[in-house]
Amino acid sequence: MTVRLTPARTTDPEPPMTAPSSPAPTTEPGRLTAATLRLVVVPTPQPPLEEEPLLRLVVPGVPVPRPPHRPGPRPRSEDADDGFPAGFGPTWSVRADLPDPQTAGRRLLTLTLEALAGRRPLLQVQPLTSTGVYAALTSGRRPPWCAGGTAPVLVGPVHVCEPVDGVAEVSAVARRSGRAHAVAARLEGIDGRWRCTALQIG
Repeated sequence: MTVRLTPARTTDPEPPMTAPSSPAPTTEPGRLTAATLRLVVVPTPQPPLEEEPLLRLVVPGVPVPRPPHRPGPRPRSEDADDGFPAGFGPTWSVRADLPDPQTAGRRLLTLTLEALAGRRPLLQVQPLTSTGVYAALTSGRRPPWCAGGTAPVLVGPVHVCEPVDGVAEVSAVARRSGRAHAVAARLEGIDGRWRCTALQIG
């Protein structure tokens, strides 16, 4: 808190003026005496708990800029590997420092669907996904059309949308056993490579 000195306020009427019996003490013009001051406790404004708002208003048709970030290491995230100093971890990568998102998206979707179908180890998908996505893939839950069988999984043309710098949203249609299923993923540039942070399989 902050302690501030302010002039005291009073509502009492002023007494009638009388001739002083002794000379009044002289003070400099504009200077307050101790008798006319009182202490007022003024709360110090506290900074917000979050540096960025939790809710952003988005205008349809207007691109949403990526939140600014400080140069250097970003605060440690859930995807930080062991060995980083406390409070530090992976850093964002801009689009110019990342590979082609369409190629990366096709590889991610193909490897993921083949792993869910039992045609390759799920461990091969771990470097391409966030901790949360990989945990969901290894939980044992999977779409019925992905489980079992020997039929191959075919991924069609991959469509890419880049809403902000360093983020790519990819989608495609996967076919297996004559049936089509929509798949989509969100890729974020981290440490110079794309990493899947959200995955949806229809």
